[in-house]
Amino acid sequence: MLRLTRNTYQNGWIETRPSKQQELVFVYRWRERRPGGGCTKRSEVIGPVSVLKTEANAWRTIEHRKLTVNAGSPRRHTVTVGMLVNRYLETELADVRHSTAKAYRSYLNHHIAPRWGDYPVRDMKPMAVEQWLRDLAVAPRTKGHLHNLMRVLWNCAMRWELIEIGENPMRLVRVRGTSKRSREPRVLGVAECHCLFAALDEPFRTMVILDLATGLRCSELLALQWRDVLWDDLTLLVRRGIVNGVVSDVKTKYSNAGIPLDPALAGVLLEWQRRTPFKSPGDWVFASPFKAGKAPWYPWGVQQRHITPAGIRCGFGRIGWHTFRHTFRTLLDETGATMKVQQELMRHSDIRTTMNVYGRAMEGSKREAHGKVVRLVLPARVA
Repeated sequence: MLRLTRNTYQNGWIETRPSKQQELVFVYRWRERRPGGGCTKRSEVIGPVSVLKTEANAWRTIEHRKLTVNAGSPRRHTVTVGMLVNRYLETELADVRHSTAKAYRSYLNHHIAPRWGDYPVRDMKPMAVEQWLRDLAVAPRTKGHLHNLMRVLWNCAMRWELIEIGENPMRLVRVRGTSKRSREPRVLGVAECHCLFAALDEPFRTMVILDLATGLRCSELLALQWRDVLWDDLTLLVRRGIVNGVVSDVKTKYSNAGIPLDPALAGVLLEWQRRTPFKSPGDWVFASPFKAGKAPWYPWGVQQRHITPAGIRCGFGRIGWHTFRHTFRTLLDETGATMKVQQELMRHSDIRTTMNVYGRAMEGSKREAHGKVVRLVLPARVA
């Protein structure tokens, strides 16, 4: 006779016990059904009682684990957005670049979870999310990132079989103007670049010259090592990025491409190598003396203490690292470089990013082009 065993949903329970360090900890316990019948008790340490304080806090910390414990009957309980967020944070960010994972954690912990954490995933309505994003006091691009992340969360919920597989309701949410900038990027003219060089001391002068001449992201610039400079081939290799002191892969596979190194720029780098005490192949090109050369300069600190004040002293306002990447794209345009060459020098995976996001036309070039059109349009006697 076939016996049917009811696979009921279980919450488990929480206990306290001393740890090996003699500190009292909260422990989550549950029963795991064995294939041949019967159950095995399982447990997982949640955290110290001195930190979590109350059992209610311990339950909030471990709530998302119930999704895994009850994987065989995922639809017998109410899955909240908070549980979904916690499981995503635990399982999905391990293979994501450090800077991307940091941004995702910020969006989830500071925006999505506080607003929607207690809502059942099944009951979330696109219109409510759309209204929330419309009223949120953040930049349009941030709204786009939040919308995309919520869409990813719902895809995960379907993949984990926590909700019925179907159309992702977050795809129905409309977020307008996500590509619209809150302010136009600052682009430096050639004379302004020279003024900035004169206003900076070393090594910041060489940093800015190299950044303006290559368009490197600041995370890539500060992650350069002397072994990445191929002097004989006049090539600069971009092998890694560094964000908040964490070394990781570059942003895309296109970012990993070698950059041609003009002899004049190679000369600037060689002069800096002669001056720096950290010149071994494995040393950082811009090693921080405050870290005894074990780490490069911190880009945010360089920007706030050196680059931005120098820009203000030169009279063209607040600038930062991304100013140089926009300027590099603009100067490429001025040289008449084809769009494909610009894309590859910018190391963008999508040429639309090169065309639509970076750079601005120089004022002189716009006037010259406009003048040519005027001379074509107006009759000779009027002109």
